[in-house]
Amino acid sequence: MKNFLSVVFNSLLLLSYAQNYHWDGKTLVLDNGLIKRTIAYSQDSLKYTTRQIGLTNSGKGYIEKESKDFAFRVNDSVMDGFSKWQLLSCTAAKDNYEGTGATVTLKHNEIKIHLTYLMYPGLPLIRKTIGFVNEGKSDLKIEAVNVEDIQSTFFKVPTILYTNYGRMKHIDSYLGNWNDALVVFHNTEHRQSMALGNEAPGVLKRVSYHLDGTAHIEAGLTHPGQDFPFRKWLKPGESWTSPAVFIALQAGNDNPTALINGIVADYVRKHMGIRLSQVKEKPVFVYNTWYPFYTFVSDSLIRELARAAAECGIREFVIDDGWEVNYNLKTSEKPWGRNYGDWQVDRNKFPNDLKATFDYIRSLGMKPGLWISIGSATADAKVFQEHPEWFVKNYKGKPGNLHFVADSSDFYTSCFGTDWFDYIKGVIVTLAKEHGLAYAKLDLSLVTSAYVDDKRISGCYATDHPYHRDHEESFIAIYERVLKLFDEVHKEAPGLFIDCTFETAGKLQLQDYAFVKHAEGNWLSNFEERNPVGALRVRQMAWWRSPAMPASSLVIGNQQMDDPEFLFSLKSLIGTLPIALGDPRKLSPGQRAEIKKWSDWMLAMQKKYDYMSFRQDLPGFGEPQEGAWDGWMRINTDSRQGGIFGVFRQGASEKSRTVFLAGLDPSKKYTVRLAPDHTKVLHASGKELMEKGFTVSIRKKYDGNIYEVSAE
Repeated sequence: MKNFLSVVFNSLLLLSYAQNYHWDGKTLVLDNGLIKRTIAYSQDSLKYTTRQIGLTNSGKGYIEKESKDFAFRVNDSVMDGFSKWQLLSCTAAKDNYEGTGATVTLKHNEIKIHLTYLMYPGLPLIRKTIGFVNEGKSDLKIEAVNVEDIQSTFFKVPTILYTNYGRMKHIDSYLGNWNDALVVFHNTEHRQSMALGNEAPGVLKRVSYHLDGTAHIEAGLTHPGQDFPFRKWLKPGESWTSPAVFIALQAGNDNPTALINGIVADYVRKHMGIRLSQVKEKPVFVYNTWYPFYTFVSDSLIRELARAAAECGIREFVIDDGWEVNYNLKTSEKPWGRNYGDWQVDRNKFPNDLKATFDYIRSLGMKPGLWISIGSATADAKVFQEHPEWFVKNYKGKPGNLHFVADSSDFYTSCFGTDWFDYIKGVIVTLAKEHGLAYAKLDLSLVTSAYVDDKRISGCYATDHPYHRDHEESFIAIYERVLKLFDEVHKEAPGLFIDCTFETAGKLQLQDYAFVKHAEGNWLSNFEERNPVGALRVRQMAWWRSPAMPASSLVIGNQQMDDPEFLFSLKSLIGTLPIALGDPRKLSPGQRAEIKKWSDWMLAMQKKYDYMSFRQDLPGFGEPQEGAWDGWMRINTDSRQGGIFGVFRQGASEKSRTVFLAGLDPSKKYTVRLAPDHTKVLHASGKELMEKGFTVSIRKKYDGNIYEVSAE
């Protein structure tokens, strides 16, 4: 007689979360009062199936037919929920972020797996991982891991997919890529939405829908045949756990993005374990030297810039490329892409070492930062000459460069599947402990390039590196060890803010859940256009990536402080982690004072509301575009005491728009004030602000207003 597991998603909208996990020897029930998943076992084999238990307000479930629940390949054989499995146990499970649930342990011949399902207080969301254990006597090759593999009720005709961070609409079949950390499925007929979040790193994410002609959904890691295929080898006795996939549900709502702004954002902020949620004092205003100075920096220049930046209210001052030099070289007065690897301070530029420069920056009330390429070395570097085995091998079997197109470059990429890990960790920790480094911008390609289209120029082809066996396994090995590096650096330098760039993540303007769990920030772009284009591009990029990604992890360069319309850029940047470049020495005392007024306002608002932990879409406004209005909110939806919001006119013909807020307490009274002078605009209840709104007028065709909304 065939046995089965019954997997059921059901939003019951109950009032208590009391029965979170129950196992009676035959049936596992996961139920926090908002979402329910039931797994039933009978006799000697397992089979995953579903039965329809509808939502209380729609009568429709999320899964209809038999579902595999998971799938993977082991030594080229397909295994899934329909395979014969021996049930070993069902035990309680939890994480460090209020997640509770259960782990089901199964075995088939030499492979054992742990299916862990976690739920979180107040959220209709289940987070799942698969742990693999090799209990045999020979090596196992794990590939094509679908952490979730389900037959859904999201049939093709009434379903719209929101892909690419939940921002781009798509209909019909879909095979996603690295930009699909979050995909939302919305059934217009049933008024149901399901958000599917993929916590896999970088280019290893995979989400698919309807590829076999049915409403079949897969989420997990890339498959063989894709551009960057996942592979993991397990020796006898070794274990490995997959990245998580989470599913969140919403019913009775025609707006699927509400699921992202609410449930998904709450999970990411409170329960995912992101670094930003662990930072007590979040940066609110950063300066970086890259544009227009590039590599031509020095102690004297930095001191001049620092004095001007401090007068503008800058809180973190980051010295970009050009401070470093390799052993046996006299100076780093060379273009970008040179002097990498040894990370010695250029004493011709900084004669008293970086500590003296950093001390001066701190004396002005700012935290010092540095740019470092964490995986690059040039041919003249001592570390490359002494340890060529620490660098990636390209498809030709030679030391590889993953950042540039040209193989002839003398610029090489390290492999984190080697002892380079310990070397570069020592460099960063030493800079933090001996020089007082507080902000690290960690940059350039490690796995694949944001600029190179040849997929062969990716990963590491070495077969003798200790942490990966072949090219396919190098992808996950490098990603996991880079993220581990961030964790270990944080342990030794707890106050260090890590800004990991999109180039290190692996693709153009890439940010994802794997990186936000280990690095506080992500330098996401380089927009050097002057206003009004620059401010628009900032807000567009912020809109594309948030609210799926924490807004304060988005570091959007390169807007210049000496742009005559810089305040338009600054207002736009307040929706993310504001960073400024340019030459602040060119600003008049009055201009510096005006920017500082904004900086002081941001700091006061952060202390009052912790708005840097939040960002929501402003109701009634969409993607920023030329000739239109747009906006954002950063309301503290936990305290409902208020927050900030921005409204922008980007060349629109209308001089006024009605603005409605969300996330307030309907019964409380709020005051709206215009920044940065705290000018009172109106006094109204939360209900009035959310349902009636108020009028915003902007005289200039290209400008924005930033407001505080404060509970009485």
